Amino acid sequence: MIQSASLADRVFEHLENAIYTGVYPAGAVLTETYLSQELGVSRTPVREALRRLAQERLIEETGKGSRVVGVTPQDVEDIYEIRLRTEGLATRWAATRMSPEQLRQLQELLELHRFYLTQQNVEQLKNMDTQFHTVIYEACGSDTLRDILTSLHRKTQHFRRCSLSHLERAAIAAEEHRAILEALAAQDPQQAEEAAVLHVRNARDNVLRSQPKE
Repeated sequence: MIQSASLADRVFEHLENAIYTGVYPAGAVLTETYLSQELGVSRTPVREALRRLAQERLIEETGKGSRVVGVTPQDVEDIYEIRLRTEGLATRWAATRMSPEQLRQLQELLELHRFYLTQQNVEQLKNMDTQFHTVIYEACGSDTLRDILTSLHRKTQHFRRCSLSHLERAAIAAEEHRAILEALAAQDPQQAEEAAVLHVRNARDNVLRSQPKE
């Protein structure tokens, strides 16, 4: 952190990721003093990071500290609904813009996904899923669409990890990635879009089924 141009930025990124991945679950109370001691930094960058987290609606002030709100079940439903309407477009555009190197990266990530499936390594399965989609977002040719989808994908890290812990779903996801890759390799925009939409829809349904009922 000390080497960063902005310590507050680094603290913010660390805390944001910790919330997204469930290290700090919904309901946890964070204080400036606790975080300052845990991260080994002064309270000033922590205070700035907490202010930004509040602006992102990831925490709320309680008077005794900041309570983690995190990503709510309604947020998850909204995120997947937005992805259903945008991920297909990104994949459609990527079908005619993807480089041979990016196709090679997707093939390698798919092979790694299958390998980690045999190892039942859920954390790496989540990482391979993230990287697979990241390559497509980069290839779509739109910085705006890439940034939107990258942000949405990051917010569901914890939920995707829980979903992929069901190895049957992880195996199906690998086949869905294969279908997307084949359409991209064939430079077929329509098929690429349809394969991407099917993948997101199935992922959404599985994530929502795995959420506890109130």
